[in-house]
Amino acid sequence: MDRPQLRIAIVGGGLAGLVAALRLEQRGVRDVLVLEARDTVGGRIASVDAAGAQVDPAEPALDRFDLGPTWYWPQWQPALDALVGELGLRRFDGGQDGDMLVERSPQQRPLRMPGYSSEPASARLEGASGALIAALRARLAASRVLEGWRVSRLRQLGDEVELSAQSVDGDDATWRADHVLLALPPRLAAQRVEFEPPLPPELARRWRTTPTWMAPHAKYVAIYPTPFWREQGLSGAARSALGPLVEIHDVSMPGGHAALFGFVGVAASARRELGDGVLRELCRAQLGRLFGASAVTPLGEALKDWASDPLTASDDDLDAVTAHVEAPPSVAAHGPWVGRLSGIGSEWSPLFPGYLAGAVDAAQRGVDRCLAAAGRVSPAR
Repeated sequence: MDRPQLRIAIVGGGLAGLVAALRLEQRGVRDVLVLEARDTVGGRIASVDAAGAQVDPAEPALDRFDLGPTWYWPQWQPALDALVGELGLRRFDGGQDGDMLVERSPQQRPLRMPGYSSEPASARLEGASGALIAALRARLAASRVLEGWRVSRLRQLGDEVELSAQSVDGDDATWRADHVLLALPPRLAAQRVEFEPPLPPELARRWRTTPTWMAPHAKYVAIYPTPFWREQGLSGAARSALGPLVEIHDVSMPGGHAALFGFVGVAASARRELGDGVLRELCRAQLGRLFGASAVTPLGEALKDWASDPLTASDDDLDAVTAHVEAPPSVAAHGPWVGRLSGIGSEWSPLFPGYLAGAVDAAQRGVDRCLAAAGRVSPAR
């Protein structure tokens, strides 16, 4: 006797949501709906081109630069590395040879010292991290991916879950599913989605108090014709107590343009007071102090303040810790949501919460759980 078609709804079209959709298709689930609130898939994976203009990560291209997650560690994160290989993507060494610079005080010139590489070794992807999104989107044959739809309510109706959503144009729509995978940060799920009936109080509290990785951060990238700093024997890496960039890296793309990328060390509230224009000027001036006059006039530049992105950050994230924290429970242990709802955003990964690899790990765990709940497979170990 044929079993009824399993219907899965995925809230969020970032890396976790697209990985989950692909794995469900590969396991024979053909009725998969992905609802993404942004006007493009990708979530916290954001890329710009050589002019500094933000681009659709679902469109593949080589000469791109990350404003979100940038590196991963193949030896430490084998499941993500296996996905990279499965999708036919090419990785390269994420470090650079040469010396690094250190700024300690305004009275001292930047110190030059031998650089160091991470252990285990880091890697980056040709075409930036958006290459993952482009490859996944191209592989999804059966899943429906709807962009510009923000889910506001999940309501149980017997054996089904009803999803209510609003489009960017102001339209309302509802869908029904057997199981819902939440591919967004736990805090946003708890704060922005109404659950009817409510989640168990302790589970809701854990989700609300889990900081969203990258939410307090801002990142700046400057793009150049060539990596001129390497001619000076510099790696492009720098650390600074002066700022505004506290950590800088060479993120040049092989076969493409050169680029320097930095984490902004100015608090979110102070960034709002400064404004993007002033902050960009300060970043360019700092790169000039470190790497010379050529660094002051990039071909293109981009600044991404994740704290001002309402689909990433809430007010609770602005002063949150910036470390990767322990993952909260991803499912209800009791009550009506058991077997109907699973969290699969990166912060729910017990292995790599907040990382790209965490999204892959949490997505696979969520797929295994929902198929087990439907009696399609044995529960994952």
